[in-house]
Amino acid sequence: QVQLVESGGGLVQAGGSLRLSCAGSGRTFISYSMGWFRQAPGKEREFVVATLWRGDNTYEGGYTDSAKGRFTITRDNAKNTVYLQMTSLKPEDTAVYYCAADRNSDLSHFYRRDMDYWGKGTLVTVSS
Repeated sequence: QVQLVESGGGLVQAGGSLRLSCAGSGRTFISYSMGWFRQAPGKEREFVVATLWRGDNTYEGGYTDSAKGRFTITRDNAKNTVYLQMTSLKPEDTAVYYCAADRNSDLSHFYRRDMDYWGKGTLVTVSS
């Protein structure tokens, strides 16, 4: 059982930055691949970025084109927390952002949104 709670969302002006946090619980957290997703108003949920478990305390990042250069995912296993640092935010980044955990490490699972656990989301609103 893994529980995830997002925080850090809010209102930010275009060009600004935000850091989202995803606090997890569960003794198997360290071996889970983690990802961030977002769902804009009137649209389906989409995958943004992931940190993939590779074993032996190593991870591989997986970024979508929309995230590269602006969004960075990091994790602090000692704190059972994953972060999403967002910079150069645009109005089209406005969405509810969700973190999720999965035992699989293939990005195909993330694109399919086939995750074992989901947080409830945190709203990010970017004003123009």
